[in-house]
Amino acid sequence: MTQSAQFYIEQLQLEAHPEGGYYKSSFRANEEIATRDVLRPIYTSIYFLLRSQDISHLHRLQSDELWYYHAGSPLTVHMIYPDGTYEAKKLGLNIAEGETPQILVPKHTIFGSSVDEAATFSLVGCMVAPGFDFADFELFTLDELLANYPQHEAVIRKMAYVSKGNTNSSI
Repeated sequence: MTQSAQFYIEQLQLEAHPEGGYYKSSFRANEEIATRDVLRPIYTSIYFLLRSQDISHLHRLQSDELWYYHAGSPLTVHMIYPDGTYEAKKLGLNIAEGETPQILVPKHTIFGSSVDEAATFSLVGCMVAPGFDFADFELFTLDELLANYPQHEAVIRKMAYVSKGNTNSSI
């Protein structure tokens, strides 16, 4: 039986995420670790749902993030690594077509995600270690990214957050 995005949003009690899509915290380790003089859980995990009409805007974390495919269409994770190189990986179960059920986004990598197939969605899990904290979350604007990575203009125009008053985007 195929479920809709709305089914998962309601059943998992997902909320709108600041970067785009929907999420809910699912697990948080009881054990903590000191990072940058702050105690954090060893890991945190969320459900994350992205519909094809949504974008998970380009952002960066200070921890590694593992992505796990759960349901729906494949999800493309767009990454700009600290050295400036770009890579797109498909999260899904069609391994013969280059998809993979797990993807690692290394810490300090700028990344976002999209669902390429129209009128669909992707439900994934994301585990961050050491645990996620919004203090480590950096959301980048179109102008910031174009200034630093002009060689990736096409993907930046598709995936970057556009601040109010900025009309330089095709989004």
